[in-house]
Amino acid sequence: MNKVILMGRLTRDPEVRYTQTNNTLVASFSLAVNRRFTKQGEERQADFINIVAWSKTGEFCSKYFKKGQQVGIIGRIQTRTWDDDQGQKRYVTEVIAEEAYFADSRRDGENQGAGFENTFGENIANNSEFQVTSGSDDDLPF
Repeated sequence: MNKVILMGRLTRDPEVRYTQTNNTLVASFSLAVNRRFTKQGEERQADFINIVAWSKTGEFCSKYFKKGQQVGIIGRIQTRTWDDDQGQKRYVTEVIAEEAYFADSRRDGENQGAGFENTFGENIANNSEFQVTSGSDDDLPF
């Protein structure tokens, strides 16, 4: 089984490009995911994880995700290789996003760290109808 669940902050706005073969949208961005434990007297460390989102999920991420925003990503790990211009073999490990969620509070980050309980009840990247778990429409982040 290959399943990854991450919650972190975007280090940059998603970058959008299209495949050459069939013009499929692909969005890429990086998440800073805090490590759970810190050594006494040291700052909290983070891992920077590359995320790739295809098609509708990528379109959603590119439209609504911005640098600094806390998001949740569910997906799978994938590695790929290629030869660079000098003939050297290069490797990259990425998370392929299958689901994308808001993880900030609904007031545009005003109450940081609110977690998944303040997000949409369903994966809105793959749904046409939005469903809010609680609150009014005034609390929506967009």
